Amino acid sequence: MHAQPISLHRSPARPLQSGASLVVVLLLLVVVSLLGIGGIQIATMAERTTRNDRDLQIAWQGAEAALMDAEFDIDTESVGGITGTRRALFSDKPDLTNFIADCGTTGNQKGLCAYVEGDRPYWLTVDFLATSSTRYVTYGDFTSASGSARPFSVGKGLQAALKPRYVIEAIPDPRDAEVEKPADRRYVYRVTAMGFGPNPTTQGVLQMIYRD
Repeated sequence: MHAQPISLHRSPARPLQSGASLVVVLLLLVVVSLLGIGGIQIATMAERTTRNDRDLQIAWQGAEAALMDAEFDIDTESVGGITGTRRALFSDKPDLTNFIADCGTTGNQKGLCAYVEGDRPYWLTVDFLATSSTRYVTYGDFTSASGSARPFSVGKGLQAALKPRYVIEAIPDPRDAEVEKPADRRYVYRVTAMGFGPNPTTQGVLQMIYRD
């Protein structure tokens, strides 16, 4: 009986892994993550900018609507079926007793502000967000614009949070700067209007000079 020789085969040695590929993969993951975070931030900023611009446009539109309402409030003629209830107070030589220092708060004097030369314009002191003892006129207070003729809706979503509002100041007409007698001076009306976006803190202010 002969014993079979056993041959031993030695496996070739495996090369040592340096781990460089793992480091490269980790670096690529970090770079991709940073690019993703940057893209998200840019998209968020763009969306926020677009939303703010949209809200501001809504506020500007509200302010424009308030200026138009003030025109109907002042004007002596009915336009488009819209009339004002206190048009008799406005003329080129108005009764200035209807225009109150710090602006009127009640009755037909509401939102009408006296002009004192050298003083700070009263429209700068009016709190357009006040809810009591308001010194401004809300859209439609003295005109029929708030009805079916030209309604202004407020609410949630893409609507204004509050109705627009305005104040009216009677100021001496610059054309009469040389007139000596106060009774002979004519007046123009400075209207300052504020509109609101979906958030009341988003505000648009417009101003006009109305000459009868």
